[in-house]
Amino acid sequence: MFGIVRPCRHRLGEKLTAQWTAHLCGLCLALRGDHGQLARIVTNYDGLLISVLTEAQADPAGPTGRRTAGPCPLRGMRTASVAHGEGARLAAAVSLVLASAKVRDHVADG
Repeated sequence: MFGIVRPCRHRLGEKLTAQWTAHLCGLCLALRGDHGQLARIVTNYDGLLISVLTEAQADPAGPTGRRTAGPCPLRGMRTASVAHGEGARLAAAVSLVLASAKVRDHVADG
């Protein structure tokens, strides 16, 4: 992972850590679903913030934007409630753009 945004897990508490993980898993699954398995390597916290902010602005009376995902090795082969929908898809697009900019910067640096 790359970027400057990092969670402070020892200060988040159990509920906020679960929500953060739900957005992280949702971003990873959105990357896989929209752009293929290999795109998952660009999962990053900076893009994840877009998913969090999008959900925060969503209508509270509307759909929750969560679904149950299957087992994942990074979650100890457990299922989990993950973010999905437009916020996760937007975060996936942002992650791809950030990865592209990072690669372009490395190429420019030689």
